Amino acid sequence: MLNKYARGFFTRLFTPLARLLLRCGVTPDAVTIAGTVGVAGGALVFYPLGELFWGTVFITLFVFSDVVDGIMARIKGDGGLWGSFLDSTLDRIADGALFAGVAVWFFTGGGSPAIAVAALACLVLGMLVSYARAKAESLGFTANVGLAERAERLVSVLVVTGLTGLGLPQAFLFAVLVILAAASLVTVYQRVSIVRKQALEANPAS
Repeated sequence: MLNKYARGFFTRLFTPLARLLLRCGVTPDAVTIAGTVGVAGGALVFYPLGELFWGTVFITLFVFSDVVDGIMARIKGDGGLWGSFLDSTLDRIADGALFAGVAVWFFTGGGSPAIAVAALACLVLGMLVSYARAKAESLGFTANVGLAERAERLVSVLVVTGLTGLGLPQAFLFAVLVILAAASLVTVYQRVSIVRKQALEANPAS
C-alpha cells in the first residue's frame, strides 16, 4: 500500500538528487550498495548499543537510497535484470540487519527477550514473504499481494523503534512487532494461496 501511494511522491522528491548523482558519475549500483552498507551498519552498530533513536535517524538517511537508485536507473534507461537482482538481494541484507540489531539489544541491555523474539519472528517471516514472491515469479506466477510488504515493515519498525529510544513504552514496540509478524504470516498464506490458484488454473490435473 505504501509502495502504491508514496512512490510517486518520493520519485518527484528525489529526482533532482538522482540527476545530480548521475552528473557526478555515480552509478545506481553504487547507490544501492552504499544504502545497504549504511542501513546494515547503522542497525548493527547503533541498535546493539541501545541508541535506538539515533540509530533510526542514521538508518533513515540511507533507506531512501532504495528509491534514488531506481530513479537513476530509469533515467539512464539501464535498470535491467541485474539492477533488479542486486537491489532485491541487498534489500534482504538490510532488512535482516535491521531486525537483528533490534533483537540483539533486547536480548542484552534492553532486557526484553519477548521483543527480541518478536523481532526475530519478523526477520524470518519477512524473508519468507520475499522468498514466496521471488519463487512464484521464477516459476512464471505472480504473487504481488499481501498485508505486509517491505515498505510497511520498514516504516513501522523504524518509527516505533526510534520513538522507543525517546521514551515510548516498550510495550508499543512489542505490539508493533507482533502485528508485523502476524501480518507477514498472513501475507505468506495469501501468496501461497494465489500461486496455488494460478497453478491449478494452468494445470487442472495437478
